[in-house]
Amino acid sequence: MELRQLRYFVAVAEELNFGRAAERLLIAGPSLSQQIKALERDLGVRLFDRDRRSVSLTPAGSALLPHTRALLERAADLQRRAGRLAGSEPVRLGYVNWLPGDLTARAAAVAQLHLDAWIAPSHTQAARVADGSLDLAVCWVRTEDLERRGLRARLIGADRLYAVAAGDDASDVAAQDTAVLLDDDTTSWSSWNTYAELLARDTGARAVRITDGGITGPAFFDHVRRSGLPVINSPKGQTTPLPADLVRRPVVAPEIHWTWSLVRRASEDRPAVLALVDALCDGVGDLVPHAPDAWLPGGDPHR
Repeated sequence: MELRQLRYFVAVAEELNFGRAAERLLIAGPSLSQQIKALERDLGVRLFDRDRRSVSLTPAGSALLPHTRALLERAADLQRRAGRLAGSEPVRLGYVNWLPGDLTARAAAVAQLHLDAWIAPSHTQAARVADGSLDLAVCWVRTEDLERRGLRARLIGADRLYAVAAGDDASDVAAQDTAVLLDDDTTSWSSWNTYAELLARDTGARAVRITDGGITGPAFFDHVRRSGLPVINSPKGQTTPLPADLVRRPVVAPEIHWTWSLVRRASEDRPAVLALVDALCDGVGDLVPHAPDAWLPGGDPHR
């Protein structure tokens, strides 16, 4: 059984006339008839009832036709994907600090992925996609950012944020009993500041302004020790282990969530880029809780 025989079967089923099907397929009528008979032998069923005046599908032919069409479409999709992989131009992907663990495996089947070495904040990465410096970026964005820059976003990941506190109490802490840091360096922390301001407004967490870049790193731990409150840990995370005098505490009432979007230009039409978006985002599932005790900021495209 060959794919071309299956294509012949579909053509005859659609035309219900061997002569018209042969013309459509650009093959001789007797050859088409022989190939259909060979396919029937291989399958062990008769596909058509035919006489000199008419051709009709048998019950077996009718039952197998939709499955044959689906099989041919899967074969065509495989060819398209292979063609994109063999001849596609590189796809440039930027990110902040998080990428899917199976990124390389997912990308290998559809595109020549080039990870950009410039690790930049979310708002910078989104701007680079908009101006064409990148094809895609994994970052945090709001709907208004997408509309203003002419971008589209698919959900690719999500984090539940926690708080870091002094002492040894690792129990749950209500969001209103935490603090969240905002840094005066808006070049580096614009997206986080926007998120943190909305968090403080919506949950009652105390906004604390800092000037030393202590959203992460050892300076963050110093702020935790001085604050007197558990402090929300940003999704950028910490590159050093948690000191022994500090603990992680789950944040509740509400739980606090952060989303990662895969961002592309709305006008993007290159097959390799679009295929990579599908490969990275299809099947990630619903990562964002929609329960009343889960919080995402207003304007989050995945809310």
